[in-house]
Amino acid sequence: MELEEALAGPVEQVAPRLLGAFLSHAGVTVRLTEVEAYAGADDPGSHGYRGRTARNAVMFGPPARLYCYFTYGMHVCANVVAGTEGISSGMLLRAGEVVDGLDLARSRRLGSTDRDLARGPARLCRALDISLDMNGTDLRPGDPVRLELGAPVDDYSSGPRVGLRGAPERPWRFWVTGDPTVSVYRPAKGVVLPSAPPI
Repeated sequence: MELEEALAGPVEQVAPRLLGAFLSHAGVTVRLTEVEAYAGADDPGSHGYRGRTARNAVMFGPPARLYCYFTYGMHVCANVVAGTEGISSGMLLRAGEVVDGLDLARSRRLGSTDRDLARGPARLCRALDISLDMNGTDLRPGDPVRLELGAPVDDYSSGPRVGLRGAPERPWRFWVTGDPTVSVYRPAKGVVLPSAPPI
């Protein structure tokens, strides 16, 4: 199946398909263990909720592109664009395990344990040397940043997304159950959910 075709469905259905996928750039490959889905105009937690802007334009498609943005004025985070072109949707890459280029990843994340090299969205981008100027990069084979789908992961969990005030209750965070590289769940300050998910 072509990558664009695999990413063309509703984002909350496509997101678990990224678990176990391999993302490669600049000599490092990460096996994805945690992602979050964002659905644009129907999702108050999404960057695309209020419509298209210069900042979020990549998130409106086509799918199989990288949407990169700054957070807290210093960290880069990356999403894989999904869904139908013209409608904003994507999946935040929250965490992964470095499976190739371990020494390079360690040099980019000095002082980190191997478990923590790509455990969190900004750490993942740092380990892969993904920068803001890669916004819009094609993720198909042969491109500088490459996404390859692995075998579907059957044993995965879902729960609320991390740190959100908009639609915090949606169970659109997906992770490989029991994987040590999955990040710690933290609700937004002041948000209390009926029951917190594990990890």
